[in-house]
Amino acid sequence: MSRGRPLSRHRQRGVALVLIVVGLLAVLAMAGLALDASHMGYNKARLQSAVDAAALSAAKVLDQTNNTADATAAAQATFNANAAAFPELLRAVGQGLGLTVQFANAPRPFTPGTTPRRFVRVIVTDFTTDASLTRVLGVMRLPVQASAIAGPSPALTLACNIVPMAVCGDPTASAPYFGYTPGRVHSLKTTSNGTAESGPGNFQLLSFTASGANDLRQMMAGGYEGCVTRGDNVPTKPGQSTGPTAQGINTRFNDYSGGGTDPIRYPPDVVLDEPSPTLTYDSKTNLIKQGGKTITLASQLAVNWTIYDADIAAKNYDVQPRPTGNGVPRRRELAVPIVDCTGVQNGRTVLPILGLGCFFMLQRASSSSAESRVFGEFISDCDAGGRPGSTPPGTTVGPYVIELYRDFSSVDS
Repeated sequence: MSRGRPLSRHRQRGVALVLIVVGLLAVLAMAGLALDASHMGYNKARLQSAVDAAALSAAKVLDQTNNTADATAAAQATFNANAAAFPELLRAVGQGLGLTVQFANAPRPFTPGTTPRRFVRVIVTDFTTDASLTRVLGVMRLPVQASAIAGPSPALTLACNIVPMAVCGDPTASAPYFGYTPGRVHSLKTTSNGTAESGPGNFQLLSFTASGANDLRQMMAGGYEGCVTRGDNVPTKPGQSTGPTAQGINTRFNDYSGGGTDPIRYPPDVVLDEPSPTLTYDSKTNLIKQGGKTITLASQLAVNWTIYDADIAAKNYDVQPRPTGNGVPRRRELAVPIVDCTGVQNGRTVLPILGLGCFFMLQRASSSSAESRVFGEFISDCDAGGRPGSTPPGTTVGPYVIELYRDFSSVDS
């Protein structure tokens, strides 16, 4: 039985070369997979950041304007601005890469088209990034996707960007409103000596360091930098100038009398309508009047929060919004702490915070040598700043912030 002829050196070198080439391709493929996976992860992170920013921008505009077209435009503008520093994404935008922008009434579950439209979802599904070494396997492009939801947070436990006045609530009434009812009109007042009667419908200024009337105007105009927390005690200011108090808060109506404020730092609202005739307070009967008519509910007025909200959505502006003009929507919505004023007439200056509430200013604050008075409609919620609590998403009561939510319906969030 004869043995097979041994491979020639030439044939041996050929087989070895094939094995080397196959091994090299395997190494290149493995290296390519590692390199491209890292590159894809990097692009995914940058894409997610751009989508997060777009969702936050859209949710902020939606919250301010109640206009989905403006919110969609804000999402696209913010996305494009972030893409400018991201070459592959910028190229894709130039080639027509777009966003899917959806609106819903809750973040979980997010059901597009449900109302009221308070939450925004931004999705990018057709972005691909360049492959490198995996091209040896025929992979030329790698898909990268991202999704983000944004909208109002749960009610704040720590509230900032507030108006530095504390309204008196009813400690025997239930949370979260403590004697207030959304849609009801209140006459909020403080007297020149800083005293206030207990119960809904009065306020006291919070204690802060102020060197004069201009400081007080600026604090009331929106320059107060302090924060308050539910359950804490808040010091109130014994004695204040009623003129600067009204002048500062009236900047929201494009009224800058008294000096010390300007529309750049303290912008007016975009809608300035006031009741006509204006509201007055009958101190003998403790009733709010419009002419000879007693007013208890905002629905009795031709100017109220519902009409104001509709005017903003329809762009019926008295002052054009930035950057065309100086206007900023929702400046007439005031976030304030609700406190227990029981015993305040006995010299009490540190009051416990019962909760946090929101008022819509119906007209410019009146002032006299005796008191400063704000007529406001109590509303269920408003934008502020601070730290949200743990209530379920979509159940906002009181001040809130605009924040991101995870999109549990997508692995790309």
